[in-house]
Amino acid sequence: MSQEASGPATAAVADRALGIEGPAPRPARGRRKGWILPAYTALVIAYLVLPIAVMILFGFNDLKGRFNFTWQGFTLRHYRELFRFRELTTALENSLVVAAVTTLIATALGTLIALALTRHRFRGRGSTNLFIFLPMATPEVVLGASLLSLFVTFGTARGLGTVLIAHIMFTISFVVVTVKARTHGFNVEWEEAAKDLGATPWVTFWRVTFPLILPGILAAASLAFALSVDDYVVTAFNSGQTLTFPLWVFGASRFGVPPQVNVMGTIIFLAGVLLALGTVALQRRRS
Repeated sequence: MSQEASGPATAAVADRALGIEGPAPRPARGRRKGWILPAYTALVIAYLVLPIAVMILFGFNDLKGRFNFTWQGFTLRHYRELFRFRELTTALENSLVVAAVTTLIATALGTLIALALTRHRFRGRGSTNLFIFLPMATPEVVLGASLLSLFVTFGTARGLGTVLIAHIMFTISFVVVTVKARTHGFNVEWEEAAKDLGATPWVTFWRVTFPLILPGILAAASLAFALSVDDYVVTAFNSGQTLTFPLWVFGASRFGVPPQVNVMGTIIFLAGVLLALGTVALQRRRS
């Protein structure tokens, strides 16, 4: 062992004595470039989080005037006076009702469509896939104007009902795409095994299929709820005299948005984060 260990050292000494230099050490490129990706990721995260942080911060702003643009001090007054403006409260209630009903209906219909597209072969399957993607690819201005033309043609009075129909229509596409990502690699043999053991198709769906695709359904429901609460363009075309949260905020922005808007936005954001974390925890627990 001592002779083997001393061999390379003796050769190195002999090379130096003869003036022969050994191979140059390789530069640590990996160590020098290793900071680029973490720094880039940190910048992107900061870019995404900064507007949300400003919204949360200015919910505590001790506003002295009309415009909530400059920091003037810390206060919890706006949380205590959250429902001070009756019109704002009504608009938020309308948005939450529309979003809740939209989420239930769009998630149910979108899940069934996703299962049909990934599990069955039928005539018109390709066309159905195309029509599902059309609302996602269509600009919201065109979508809102088209729905308005449809409601005017049929003489439908615009209000909460037309807003609900419009939201269900464009959120179904997002639900289908999200659930399809979950059902695409689904193993059909598990359902066949359940049927071989005597389970009916209904029992097989609720005992085997539904628990396996539940994380995808929850993710789709979260996305549909967020899109419905946030939508302004399609709602503006089809709301009539009904005010939703985005419509009220846009109208108030010309005269000064009260800090209660920041507080309500913070609460909605935190509710969405908790729902997303619950979905991730459920998925990890099942896996």
